[in-house]
Amino acid sequence: MTEQVLDGHLATSVAIDVCLTCQAFWFDGRESLQLTPGSTLRLFRIIGERAADARHAFPTTCKCPRCGMRLMPAHDLQRATKFEYQRCPAHHGRFIGFFDFLREKNFIKPLSPAQVEELRRNVQMVNCSNCGAPIDLARTSTCAHCGSPLSMLDMKQAEILVAELRQAEAKEPGSPGASGRPGLLDPTLPLRLEQARREVAASFASFDQNPSWYEDVSTSGLVGAGLTAVLRWLK
Repeated sequence: MTEQVLDGHLATSVAIDVCLTCQAFWFDGRESLQLTPGSTLRLFRIIGERAADARHAFPTTCKCPRCGMRLMPAHDLQRATKFEYQRCPAHHGRFIGFFDFLREKNFIKPLSPAQVEELRRNVQMVNCSNCGAPIDLARTSTCAHCGSPLSMLDMKQAEILVAELRQAEAKEPGSPGASGRPGLLDPTLPLRLEQARREVAASFASFDQNPSWYEDVSTSGLVGAGLTAVLRWLK
């Protein structure tokens, strides 16, 4: 794992561990809830940059990096979105995959029946955004390996995140932004996110006109393709 030191609420720092091989985060205690919008955006970028990478399955036995006890599977709910992780029985922290972290932060939404049908007309096979297993769209819209339904990135939540970041900067002028410099937030960022949202929304009806989206969906899955679209505009 590699350590990432991020900004927390009330001028605190949050040091989390990232496993790029498993595509997962380790949070001590309730660190996930302490992240500022800017820190969440940084993790969002880490996930997007690894979206097309081959992922390794979680080990059958995971141990707490603090006490060595075997982690236990846990299930939780964020509004109406279910997510899961592995937790230390001694409450030292939890190990959560990138996809479930996005679920926890309410960035994932299932495809509507109309979107599933549109996808089937243009793509025969898509990789599961959760585990990477192939989903045969002619037969199902749910991953046979992990049970995850076809889902996509909720671009409205990305826009809300940036709006929260802008509000935080407005309340504390001169405070560090997402990269540690005062007044960092680019005023054009909301416009670029709106462009990314339109690209994602329009993609279902324009595969032939948008070959890059088709390639992203085929290699990275629907959530990965949405992340790639956002990162393309953020950069």
